[in-house]
Amino acid sequence: MSKKKILVLGANGKTGKRVAERLQQRNDIEIVMGSRTAEPAFDWENPETWPAVLNGADTVYITFQPDLAVPAAIEIIQKFTFLATRLGVQKMVLLSGRGEKEAQVCEEIVKASAKNWTIVRASWFNQNFSESFFLDPILAGFVALPRAEALEPFTDADDIADVVAECLLNDKHNGQTYELTGPELLTFPEAVSIIAKAADREIQFQALTLEEYIQMLREYQVPEDHIWLVNYLFEQVLDGRNSGITHDIEKVTGRKPTNFATYAKETAKSGIWNTVNV
Repeated sequence: MSKKKILVLGANGKTGKRVAERLQQRNDIEIVMGSRTAEPAFDWENPETWPAVLNGADTVYITFQPDLAVPAAIEIIQKFTFLATRLGVQKMVLLSGRGEKEAQVCEEIVKASAKNWTIVRASWFNQNFSESFFLDPILAGFVALPRAEALEPFTDADDIADVVAECLLNDKHNGQTYELTGPELLTFPEAVSIIAKAADREIQFQALTLEEYIQMLREYQVPEDHIWLVNYLFEQVLDGRNSGITHDIEKVTGRKPTNFATYAKETAKSGIWNTVNV
């Protein structure tokens, strides 16, 4: 009996690598790692790399970099999903952005293109504080962000990966849209305070206006395309639309989602927040 072949796009990303780890525990699955460093390589910006990774794939986990909100995403997702179905892919699981109108356009494209589909929506990951753009400010002991009052149900990447893996492997999730959240609403200052306690460090938080934050990023010579995305996320997604809790993680996995304090306590054990920048 041939193994089920699953393509994991963004295989080096926060959710992709975790999904791949879960699939690797199965003997009946062949995993294709979709990334620019894999062999064969996959690059969203180079459609010529797509057929090689899609060859023989039954199922695809789609994560789009940098975000489904960027202007080019809709056309790229349309081309990719059409090709995937034409090449025989039977099912697509899309990681989408919670509260992002542009991402929902991409969801509809997947629904129209795929033979079977599942949509998994999430917003801010816990791991943004330990594996992404909030790590450097935490190491510096000074976090300055806009929208300090916004409430966000930070979601753990391991919980997202558990849901995605289940959706990839179990057809009972076909045709479903899941909105994933953590079990509580926190502001950014509250999240930073929890991390400071877990890491036994003093970390200051300063509230900025969005304009002040964008100016700060420009002073640090952050690329303009990254600034555009940050501006979009803070202006559009953190306007209160996502300040609600769902129970979809528990519905899919049968267990409660990870709370932020547990994430912080476990992550602090790795020493990642106590690394000294030289």
